[in-house]
Amino acid sequence: MSRIGKKAVSIPKGVTLTLEGQTVSVKGPKGQLSWTVPEEIEIKVEGEELTLVPRNESTRAKSMWGLSRTLVANMVHGVTTGFEETLELVGVGYRAAMKGTALSIQLGFSHDVDVEAPAGVTFAVPKQTEIKIAGADKQAVGEIAAKIRRIRPPEPYKGKGVRYAGEKVRRKEGKKK
Repeated sequence: MSRIGKKAVSIPKGVTLTLEGQTVSVKGPKGQLSWTVPEEIEIKVEGEELTLVPRNESTRAKSMWGLSRTLVANMVHGVTTGFEETLELVGVGYRAAMKGTALSIQLGFSHDVDVEAPAGVTFAVPKQTEIKIAGADKQAVGEIAAKIRRIRPPEPYKGKGVRYAGEKVRRKEGKKK
């Protein structure tokens, strides 16, 4: 039994949830998201709560139960408060700046790296060495953050590179002379 799947998703005020067959659409102040729940899961809306129940006892139904509940809960959270990811640039001369809606990053290459914001995601640069990525879709925010980090991941000797805020980089000892 899924402990996560058993929990009901509460629908706050200002959020509109519509069901069309197996497709759940959530609309709120931060935007609109939709997702098609697998056929093995039954969706029930009772007042201000949405519950998901597996239709049978198959392994796939059990595994999709908790996943479906989490994805619907993330959609509700995304359209109400949104998701944010913060990246830090560590290294001499590493800096970020906005170029219109795109992000321009200097990471020690011979050229600047420009990253376009996907639909529904916004970039902000409060400091030259800090990038904030915000949006309603948790997957889109996390994916673009991972793509930016992949451009220059933190290296283990000096710790230079792009890292998530609060990420601990395990350092290695250098060569002995």
